[in-house]
Amino acid sequence: MSQQVARTARRGGAVWALVITSVAGFMAALDNLVVTTALPAIREDLGGDLHDLEWTVSAYTLTFAVLLMTGAALGDRFGRRRLFLVGLTVFTGASAAAALAPGIDSLIAARAVQGVGAAIMMPLTLTLLTAAVPAAKRGMAYGIWGAVNGLAVASGPLIGGSLTEHISWQWIFWLNVPLGLILLPLARLRLAESHGTGARLDIPGTLLASGGLFGIVYGLVRGPADGWTSTFVLLALFTGAALLVAFVLYSTRAKYPMLPMRLFRSRAFSGINAASLLMFLGMFGSIFLLSQYMQGVLGYSPTEAGLRMLPWTGMPMLVAPIAGILSDRIGGRPVVATGLFLQAAGLGYMAAVVTTDASYVIQLPGLIISGIGMALFFAPASNLVMSSVVPAEQGIASGANNALREVGGALGIAVMASIFSAQGGYETGQSFVDGLRPALVTGSAVVGVAGVAALLIPSRKRSVPTGGPVPAPESPRSLETIAG
Repeated sequence: MSQQVARTARRGGAVWALVITSVAGFMAALDNLVVTTALPAIREDLGGDLHDLEWTVSAYTLTFAVLLMTGAALGDRFGRRRLFLVGLTVFTGASAAAALAPGIDSLIAARAVQGVGAAIMMPLTLTLLTAAVPAAKRGMAYGIWGAVNGLAVASGPLIGGSLTEHISWQWIFWLNVPLGLILLPLARLRLAESHGTGARLDIPGTLLASGGLFGIVYGLVRGPADGWTSTFVLLALFTGAALLVAFVLYSTRAKYPMLPMRLFRSRAFSGINAASLLMFLGMFGSIFLLSQYMQGVLGYSPTEAGLRMLPWTGMPMLVAPIAGILSDRIGGRPVVATGLFLQAAGLGYMAAVVTTDASYVIQLPGLIISGIGMALFFAPASNLVMSSVVPAEQGIASGANNALREVGGALGIAVMASIFSAQGGYETGQSFVDGLRPALVTGSAVVGVAGVAALLIPSRKRSVPTGGPVPAPESPRSLETIAG
């Protein structure tokens, strides 16, 4: 073994990589929904109208979603550990700025910068973890990583509500600061460096993809509030769609594209990305409405509502590691598909039992089924994404999958809120239930379609894209670092 490989092997370690990437992923995923239950307290403290409060949520979602693939591409080009440290530093600093924000405008700006840091950091967690863990044990590692990230996404309202209720809303941001300060030296000392193909950064592709995703996500976020026929919403959606079409056309011809279109010739890559988009669409929209149902209709406090959601939100911590082991033994497709169909069944059950005075006991089966389904999805899905491409393109694959998940989440909230508004409203408990039922039915159907998409994935455990040119081989330095 060469001196460089030996040094990298000593620095790297599967356990350290799993701890560091899981905690970093938890921080980034948590901030998707952690602010929602703190909005009344933020408004009381900093002022601002409803439009301003909405932007405290959407500013993070927008920058996070549109820059995910860019962050992955930068990591492949300049070093994944190096860019991970940059993203973690930006995220930690922006979290402190958000906690110290003197006004609503400065809070929105800090949230946008938080999203930039998360977009750089999040897709690199999977590539760094993959480089550190032997192939035979990646299913379990992805299971733990997926459990932590899934818990963060779903428990955001609980953590945000508890901190706001018992301490102050600033602590939903201060929470990230000590975690970031601990992770920075650990990542510097314990993570091995790795690179992608070493190709030049795709500036035109980056601008087209970022602009297109920005337009789509902006339109989806603003649609329910401004109206789907408003000038700015329509302009954002059409412009975003046009830029994404241009991105696809450009990427089919570019020599070193940020996202090679030939990857989608792989049924594994296409199937798992379609399933991920639809899964997050149904899940995010459902959590968004159900947390409000428990508070606004059933009368629970934010903390009480979060605790009652734990059979759903906490299940990944118990089941996802088992799902990762199963995916190693029988392949990811049956585990992912089973999880999606269970999630769909759980949402369908909830749609059937929600009333203005539904007892917790009658809701519990739906929460448990949904939790098991979500847990079975997260870990094997990550494994399928990373194993559907060659190692040099795992950063690209991770960035694309995370971007589609974020877009799916934004789309889910927009679609479910629109269905809710069309059929019901906030006037009375009954009107809320009247809008909630069809929204949950829609969420169930969408997640069911995601299960069908998962069944289209080839049954073998690992597959790489075929039918296109083979990616450029990695440099010797890159191969050595991955070997470590």
